[in-house]
Parts: sequence; C-alpha cells; structure tokens
Amino acid sequence: MQDDAEVRREVLAYLRSHPQAADTLCGIVSWWLPRQRLETGRRRIEQVLDELVSAGLLRRDPLPDGEALYGLERRGKASGQR
Repeated sequence: MQDDAEVRREVLAYLRSHPQAADTLCGIVSWWLPRQRLETGRRRIEQVLDELVSAGLLRRDPLPDGEALYGLERRGKASGQR
C-alpha cells in the first residue's frame, strides 16, 4: 500500500506534466495514477486530494452531479512544496 506522500507526489507530477488537466476523483484514480497504483484505494486518494486542496496546491470545483473536479490551484503556490 502506498503512503500519502507517494500519492501526493504522483498527483503533483501528473499536474506538472499536464498543467491544464482537471478531473474528478474517479478520473484521477482511473487515469492520472498509474494502473499499478490503483490498489491505493479511492478513500486514501480522496484524503490526499483534500490535503492538497487545504494546502492551496489544488482546487476543487463542485459539479452538478455531486462529484468534484480537481485541478492545479493557480492562485497559490503550486510548486509541490509545503
């Protein structure tokens, strides 16, 4: 099982390579993270995404269906460092 820091690194690495990317939790789990990382589980990834939003590195925009769209937060520091 991956630790939260590993998931955080993978999400931020993906966004550094694809700065215009934005997706739902389901999309991030299915497409952004390598297939071998899927065992990390949706709940753990959601916790990490919440931490990145709280840290000002990601933004979370609610969608009409109740999902959230995550993307790089352009207003704060987005260097991947805390």
